[in-house]
Amino acid sequence: MRLPSMSQPFLLAPIAECPPGPPGAQVRLAVLGARGVGKSAMIVRFLTKRFIGDYEPNTGNLYSRLVHLEGDHVAVQIQDTPGCIQVQEDYVQVLDSLSRCVKWAEGFLLVYSITDYSSYQLVQPLYQHIRKVHPDARTPIIVVGNKADLLHARQVQAKEGLQLANELGSLFLEISTSDDSQGVCDVFQYLCKEVSKLQHTSSTDRRRSSIIPRPKSPNMQDLKRRFKQALSSKVK
Repeated sequence: MRLPSMSQPFLLAPIAECPPGPPGAQVRLAVLGARGVGKSAMIVRFLTKRFIGDYEPNTGNLYSRLVHLEGDHVAVQIQDTPGCIQVQEDYVQVLDSLSRCVKWAEGFLLVYSITDYSSYQLVQPLYQHIRKVHPDARTPIIVVGNKADLLHARQVQAKEGLQLANELGSLFLEISTSDDSQGVCDVFQYLCKEVSKLQHTSSTDRRRSSIIPRPKSPNMQDLKRRFKQALSSKVK
């Protein structure tokens, strides 16, 4: 399968370095998928609650917002990505800038349109590309079937999306960005929580590994036994 190539080169927006901070203080997400699946609309819907149906060809915008998450304010950076990706058999070719985005992000949404079967076929090679960069299976990845309101044009059945997600070990959701603001919000909120949990776990592991282990306490039974032996030898 070969997706249409872009008529002009597209570059992702520069990604700002994240300042060090406590776990969960900043979350970096990336939204990946074929062209026209609604990635930009999803992000804008989450951040502004508004739905915008038409966008200029995606040049890869970086969105930064302060998001309320379980009682805390979390700085969320979301990298939108262009759909200029080519797939040949099981090999995915991506822009170098897109590969840098994958390295930068901590959580991923893999989006396809239920009205476009080729976009569904792109999910697995994208997943494999992410796993090459992030071999840790704990890195959260969610498969999302978008445009669930367009049932009359459906090309991908819900059971197909669920089966693929199960094979990949990922969560699966079907949403309608245009009709269901809450569904879109739930997807991003869940991904933010999973990244925050992973950050906390990694931070805890680093703290534990930096602690010098305490010397083992002497075995009191062994000390008593040796003391008795010393006394018995003196008596003799």
